[in-house]
Amino acid sequence: MPDGVVVMHKPSLRLGERLVQEGLVTPDHIGITLHEQRKTQERFGATLVKLGFLSDEKLAPLLAAHLGAQAVSGGKLEPDPEAMLLLPRTVAARCRALPLILTDTLLHLAMADPQDIGAMDEVRRYFPRRIDILPLVAAPTAIAEALENWTRGNADFDAILDELEGTAAEAAPQAEGWQHPIVRLVNNLLSDAVREGASDIHLEPETSFVRVRLRVDGVLRQKRALHRSHWPELSHRLKIMAGMNIADTRSMQDGRFHMQVGGAAIDFRMAVMPTVQGENIVIRILDHRRGLLPLEKLGYDTHALAQLDLIAARPEGVVLVTGPTGSGKTTTLYALLKRLNRVELNIMTLEEPVEYQFDMIRQTAIQEQQGLTFAEGVRGILRQAPDIIFIGEVRDNDTAQMALRAAMTGHQVFSTLHCNDVFGALPRLNDLGLSARMMAENIAGIVAQRLVRKLCPKCKKIRAASEEESGILKVPNSVPMICGVGFAEMQTPLEPCALVADPVGCEACGGTGYKGRIAVTEILRITPALDVLIAADAPRPTLRAQALQEGFRPMVADGIAKVLNLETSLDELRRRVDMTRIG
Repeated sequence: MPDGVVVMHKPSLRLGERLVQEGLVTPDHIGITLHEQRKTQERFGATLVKLGFLSDEKLAPLLAAHLGAQAVSGGKLEPDPEAMLLLPRTVAARCRALPLILTDTLLHLAMADPQDIGAMDEVRRYFPRRIDILPLVAAPTAIAEALENWTRGNADFDAILDELEGTAAEAAPQAEGWQHPIVRLVNNLLSDAVREGASDIHLEPETSFVRVRLRVDGVLRQKRALHRSHWPELSHRLKIMAGMNIADTRSMQDGRFHMQVGGAAIDFRMAVMPTVQGENIVIRILDHRRGLLPLEKLGYDTHALAQLDLIAARPEGVVLVTGPTGSGKTTTLYALLKRLNRVELNIMTLEEPVEYQFDMIRQTAIQEQQGLTFAEGVRGILRQAPDIIFIGEVRDNDTAQMALRAAMTGHQVFSTLHCNDVFGALPRLNDLGLSARMMAENIAGIVAQRLVRKLCPKCKKIRAASEEESGILKVPNSVPMICGVGFAEMQTPLEPCALVADPVGCEACGGTGYKGRIAVTEILRITPALDVLIAADAPRPTLRAQALQEGFRPMVADGIAKVLNLETSLDELRRRVDMTRIG
């Protein structure tokens, strides 16, 4: 241990033994990690995280306990401004270290690995010898995010533009960590979009400027407008990152790239479309931290979860999730597969493309140019002895026929289908060539959903529903509907009545009044009585009447419940769901 470092006690157990004792990993995991570590020469904990056996957030407090050090969580990682003036950001990032508190004699230093003597020595060189270093343990992702937030706060977007235009003094290229302004501009744009929770970035050239829009919670909002003179460099940088041909400006191109944002690896998919104003670029953001949410977080309440569990309890049959593009169908199926995933089951998927990767689930990307279509993929999967098959989309007769055949041979099949509601799935399948007799007894359940924006909890305004709104919500406006919110929280005292909430807008939600989205759903479990009607090719009203008799809850009813529970507004529900079909 170098001079000036507070010494930690020697642990009595190896870290791997401690993790096995805690039940967080298995001896097999330790053996695989040690084998990989011998090849890479990386630290044991870092190798364990890289292999996916343990998250760095879980490892940090255990490593701290193992070393007899103190652990600090991400929320407490605020760098000391004076210390950051002494320690270059590039050095801090390379050493995965963050100075938290600096006094005349002691520096509290958060580190991903306090046993990294080389990193400790390098940090030590930037502080006076009278200052001792107390190493603390923090997750590498938390350190990286704190450093990125610090850099962002000290590197304004407009300052980068000024530097790009030559109106500010340029940093010397030979300085440590120097990057060209266009590189920093692109990185700033991408990281800001991730931080704001955007799903897409739209870069749209016009005659004299470039419009930058972000899609947040399903709605586009303008972020910036840049001078057209920046567009060639900006588009070239993005095309280089995505592995595209920068000389070709007349063809459609697709590409992808990865970037570390806030300590997490983010995937970006980029599509270029030639337009009369120039190349239009749309970048889709795949943040694995946001995409893999449990069904409860997606908006599925107790009633919906109970219906899904009953559907999934059937050992065979097709389960369809329906809705228009962008309604979260694949996300819901991912959450359902994650809920079902266990070591006893062989789950295999066919996707175009594979968006998120799961442990134990065998995932295959469709490659139609090589002859690997959905239909051919299902034929191949059936030879792999699967228990559950996930097909990205039923889009043609061959795929529909193979999905049904897999269900008839005793498999659970999950897939998506483009139609408006659960009852529209049956005629849609009929259009794809499936007869009513084939569908009967082979479809386990159908889910339809839309995504609505959630009201910002910090600024939503709670009020009494008007007489018109009460009529739409099917509640008398003289009946109290508290829904977990006390009258003391309302802006004005009112007589007992149905409560609703409106968006207001604040800094936390970017002035929109909404933050995040939830699913409004309807779930049709195919019962024996419905199977008889499906086989007889019964009309939609007959199927709906039977479903309602068996407890079916329409999408409108689920949406109304979320309005009365103050999760979303009535205007937002009307925007996404057809409210004329109540009942």
